[in-house]
Amino acid sequence: MFVQDGLERHASERPDKVALVCCGRRLTYSEINRMADRLASALKSRGLKRGDRVVIFLPNSIEAVVGIYAILKAGGVFVPINYSTKFDKLSYIVENCQAAGLLTDARAAAQGTVSKLAAAHPQLRIAVIAGGSSANADGIGISFDAIQETFAPTRPARHCIDLDLACLVYTSGSTGEPKGVMCDHGNVVFAAASIISYLENTEKDVVIGVLPLSFDYGLYQLLMTFFFGGTLVLESTFAFPAAILRLVGEERVTGLPGVPTIFAALLQMRLSEFNLSSLRYITNTAAALPASHIAQLRAAFPGVKVYSMYGLTETKRTLYLPPEQLDARPGSVGIAIPGTEVWLEDAEGGKLGPNSVGELVVRGRHVMRGYWGATAATEERFPPGPLPGERVCRTGDLFRMDSEGYMYFVGRKDDIIKTRGEKVSPKEVENVLHDMDGVFEAAVVGMPDSILGQAIKAVLVADTSRVTKAAVMAHCRARLEDFMVPKAIEFRDELPKTSSGKVLKRGLA
Repeated sequence: MFVQDGLERHASERPDKVALVCCGRRLTYSEINRMADRLASALKSRGLKRGDRVVIFLPNSIEAVVGIYAILKAGGVFVPINYSTKFDKLSYIVENCQAAGLLTDARAAAQGTVSKLAAAHPQLRIAVIAGGSSANADGIGISFDAIQETFAPTRPARHCIDLDLACLVYTSGSTGEPKGVMCDHGNVVFAAASIISYLENTEKDVVIGVLPLSFDYGLYQLLMTFFFGGTLVLESTFAFPAAILRLVGEERVTGLPGVPTIFAALLQMRLSEFNLSSLRYITNTAAALPASHIAQLRAAFPGVKVYSMYGLTETKRTLYLPPEQLDARPGSVGIAIPGTEVWLEDAEGGKLGPNSVGELVVRGRHVMRGYWGATAATEERFPPGPLPGERVCRTGDLFRMDSEGYMYFVGRKDDIIKTRGEKVSPKEVENVLHDMDGVFEAAVVGMPDSILGQAIKAVLVADTSRVTKAAVMAHCRARLEDFMVPKAIEFRDELPKTSSGKVLKRGLA
């Protein structure tokens, strides 16, 4: 089975069912399928080959949804990138995955993004521009709207198998350079089906998506909804929670996926002012949701199932806590998702029993293929499994398991910071800080935060006559995605170090 099969099946079986509500439009399965077929044909006419990577650099939008399925139909691999990503990082990813194509919008084109990428990366030969003129100096641009007007909605012949890659999802690494997690069609289909099974989704479900499609949690809301034949209400942001809650009532939303920051905002509102009677379930992953917030959500949404979950990009979803276990196991993020298994290991790789703390190891078809072009990192994260030729995933996270196999998150094994559901490499933020005139040394750590999971803190040795907290914040905002900007800044005369000169980060939080 392939990722695009959900869209194609429902376009055939329920063509007039509304699949997507977005940007003031309501599109049926058949309409999205035809749009995707047209774009797929255009991509192939421009030379896109089986396995070619296409970067999607767009906010949540109809074009982004169509682009995902069009790239798959054309036999390509889609690479979703957060729309707030700065040019240098975007350029790094285009080069790293050797992208042949780019799907972006008129705003990015007008800012010179397409021209600069084309000049820097000769392999980039296709650029589809949504929402405006496709003109650019390099002649690789083509208008998304023009494609929809000129190409026939003919489904391209399929030559892929389910071991072929469907997408690369980039995640931060300890070196400061993002790594592309390779997800084949079988990985994605299995993960989606497993999650759908325990959420008990049906074609009657209406899911609201306020997380970016570049974030795998946001992406899977789309993919899963199109698998079970429901409706996705896609928004670009949760900046205006009252508007989102009104939309829940208007569209009779049944599923509300979120992260702790979203639920913290909801719990500060007068929920009785909104019609939320249609809600059937709430899901949380990324950072752990505090037990107190779970209790408040259950009180605020009586009768609504609350799912606390844990996952990482390398396995998509790993654990879920059945809602009926919330009272008995406060603080737990549950058991292995259906069709998979997990266990804990000590530092030497020995399996641990109940009430011990160890690294979580994951086995199942949802364990992704590894990191694009990073053999050493792949071998470290995905060591051999129980069967010859099999790989498991070492999560890098420490857990405790109770006597019945339920898992409790303890902490991170490495120093990658998980904030707002996103992974942040301290090294990447430190590199930006070191580029600031007057900063001599920088150490970035995660500090506990009940809403964010972890908040980013920067500890600096600097010339404070020239470097202020306000200046540091401005410098970071100009060069980093929003979720990577430090929440706290501290100046010190020196950083604690080992005898070999390595910064001791323990205690800096």
